[in-house]
Amino acid sequence: MKMVTPLLTPLLAVAAWFSMSLCANAATPARSFNTSFDCAAARGAVEKLICRDARLAQMDIELTRLYRLALTDEHSVPRPDKVEIDQRFWLLARDQCATEADPKACTVSHYAERAHQLRQGSAIARTKDPSRLTEGPQAFRCTGLGALVAATFFTVEPAVVYLKWANTSTTLEQVPSSSGALYQGKDNRGSQSFWQNGNDALLRMPGAGEMRCTVEPVS
Repeated sequence: MKMVTPLLTPLLAVAAWFSMSLCANAATPARSFNTSFDCAAARGAVEKLICRDARLAQMDIELTRLYRLALTDEHSVPRPDKVEIDQRFWLLARDQCATEADPKACTVSHYAERAHQLRQGSAIARTKDPSRLTEGPQAFRCTGLGALVAATFFTVEPAVVYLKWANTSTTLEQVPSSSGALYQGKDNRGSQSFWQNGNDALLRMPGAGEMRCTVEPVS
């Protein structure tokens, strides 16, 4: 029987350790965050993505909170029965993000837009719950725009703002800024940004100069 030489012994030990480490890593399941649904039974690529992403998981829980509040609001626009139907169609649209080039960015945008819709349509959804992760919609009047800009904020990390005016909307992500809150994004229209400091804001959209905005007082 051949004997293992002293020179090969350390190499074999390292190889064995490396092999066991790979097996251990393969056996360790990916980290899963709390969501509104059971991640153990997650179906589809988007649900699995949400379970693995801390920000999306927070957005999912917050959106479910807003949705349940809207269902209790008899004065919501649309009415609660239509809110429920819209939610079903929204879930189908959200899951289509799996086919997009950037599924994560698509999913973030869908959550931001839906949160805006629910908060805009229901006073109960806009109640000042200490656990809330959304604010708005807040209205801004910007130079050069005939319509008010509605802004809904998702206070996750990094934070997100959904902006909507007339037939235009965009979702931007917060980036570091020396003052105020700066949000940036890019889509097929080009680069966009929104900066806010108190009641003052600046909006930059492709094909337009910098627009100065001020918070519209609540009547």
